[in-house]
Amino acid sequence: MGTRQAGNGGAMAVKEEAAGAPGTAPREAPVLAREEGGVLHLTLNRPDQLNALSEEVLAALSAALDAVPGDPRVRVLVLGGAGRAFCAGHDLRQMMEHEREGYHQWLFAECSRVISRIRALPVPVIARVHGVATAGGCQLAAACDLAVASSQARFAASGIRIGLFCSTPAVEISRDLARKHAFEMLVTGDFIDAQTALARGLVNRVVEPEALDAEIAALTRSICEKSAAAIALGKELFYRQLGLGTEAAYQLAVQAMTCNLGQPATREGIQSFLQKRPTAPDKPR
Repeated sequence: MGTRQAGNGGAMAVKEEAAGAPGTAPREAPVLAREEGGVLHLTLNRPDQLNALSEEVLAALSAALDAVPGDPRVRVLVLGGAGRAFCAGHDLRQMMEHEREGYHQWLFAECSRVISRIRALPVPVIARVHGVATAGGCQLAAACDLAVASSQARFAASGIRIGLFCSTPAVEISRDLARKHAFEMLVTGDFIDAQTALARGLVNRVVEPEALDAEIAALTRSICEKSAAAIALGKELFYRQLGLGTEAAYQLAVQAMTCNLGQPATREGIQSFLQKRPTAPDKPR
């Protein structure tokens, strides 16, 4: 994953590499990775199949996500798709070619495990949704901590159209949307546009297609300016407390804030504020 120094005047060139598959040509890799300025970009790379979540894509995405906690350079992750789609969900053709006992249960469990990994990461994950996000692809976008969409993006829990209720996508969709909005998506399979997704809480921002990367760059820049340790602690606390009652959530939050206050970057931030001076640069995770 990574950056390579260019020879022209010391400028930094960014090389896209296969994620989780050393030696694989980027054009053939199911997931591409590049890291630049603390931002890791992961791109689902099956454009002809609308970036469907095949076994190969899930394995490569899993490997790429598993590598993030051990790479202190990474401050934020942006997840996108190549071609005209963000992600069209499961690879139905591959899914139906395997009828052996237990395969489908394994596949759905593995997809759920990989997607759940997003919220366990110590860095914010942003979905870059430029096109359609359907079924498991909508699940993937909903699982990300943040989402920025092109005005041309569309979202659907479309499995019901072919008689397959989007049960695993429902877990993430129902945690982002109000209950009735989520249920409507699941029982109709109808598409919603980007502005509707924004109004219902599925995405954070909607911009014109040509402004999508600049909008995401502004968001990642803002995140990278903040304390990495505080964000990692805060993200873990945020998701843990959601499933708790108010009293238990406050108890957990008190512990988190006390721990946060003891972090060197936090103490430096407070001292710089009180002394009206610039804050010292934050260290990598």
